[in-house]
Amino acid sequence: MNNKLHYTYAGMFTTALRWVAGWTYFSAFWRRVILENKLDPDAAGYIGEKFNHFLPNALGIKPMIEFLVSNPEWLWWFMLAFTLIEGVVGLLFMLGILTRLMSFGVLSLAFGILIGSGWIGTTCLDEWQIGVLGVAAGFTILMTGGGKYSLDSYFMNKELPFTKHKLYAILGSGELPIRQTILNKTALVGSILILGLTLFTNQYFHGGVYGTLHNLSVKPHVTITEAQLSGNDLSFTVFRDEGADVYGSFLIGIQLKDKSGNVVFEQDQSDLSSMNTTQIVNDFVAKVKPGKHSLVLPLGARAKLHFTHTAFSQLQGSYILELIDISGATWSVEVSK
Repeated sequence: MNNKLHYTYAGMFTTALRWVAGWTYFSAFWRRVILENKLDPDAAGYIGEKFNHFLPNALGIKPMIEFLVSNPEWLWWFMLAFTLIEGVVGLLFMLGILTRLMSFGVLSLAFGILIGSGWIGTTCLDEWQIGVLGVAAGFTILMTGGGKYSLDSYFMNKELPFTKHKLYAILGSGELPIRQTILNKTALVGSILILGLTLFTNQYFHGGVYGTLHNLSVKPHVTITEAQLSGNDLSFTVFRDEGADVYGSFLIGIQLKDKSGNVVFEQDQSDLSSMNTTQIVNDFVAKVKPGKHSLVLPLGARAKLHFTHTAFSQLQGSYILELIDISGATWSVEVSK
């Protein structure tokens, strides 16, 4: 059997993988643009807010994500470009047009998803699985090409002029113009690197290889920083850095206590749900805001909260600022005046 036939069979046997992996990316475009308008910054489900959810525990690209979610205009253009790229790459990958080039696109998109959101997933480590399987699928089709059931194969069978160029075998399908020994090493080294990436990210995000398992998507967590008491003012910054991405943390209480545990200032559920938006200075597109029964902190949201009360002017020394979530979780920090 000649090499050309080997590649035809290899690509044919991976057809289902190519179609399914291609749909996972094309469907992102389909959902956001055709079925619903998820590129509207003012609409519920805006994709930019979903992207903001990646921020707290992304691997290596947190500065880029923070820049984008801090600059809504740039974020919108990035989301538009990303969505169009997913649509084009996914569609051409399924059709088998420039299959190897599209395979590299799939691999790159999957890698971005992996390092950005591999830590998110309340049940089955959802985003991590999507990322590592996408990387593996992209690499596999990169090696095999599109095979019999691809338009690349159709074009080559028709002997169209551009298919005779050496570059077409590299970007499209067919026999790779690489020596067998180099090809063998490429397949082996690539597979080892992808397995290494899989084990590393599984351990980094979830402790899935050794030690204690953890899942940062299960329980909400809020970090409190920059807590200050000055005159009649109390201010502090909240950052929701853990928990499920599909709903917020719901604050139902804020208490300021002295060292003896006496409450010197308190905001209850009713107070927080009716907070004036001028008291909240949001940093990102995912916004802390009053809800019907609480103060809602979406995943990835960071905001500075301000409270004014005459009681603050009488305070001296150190106090404990405590936030109370509807789940019963509490987070606290010391604040001095």
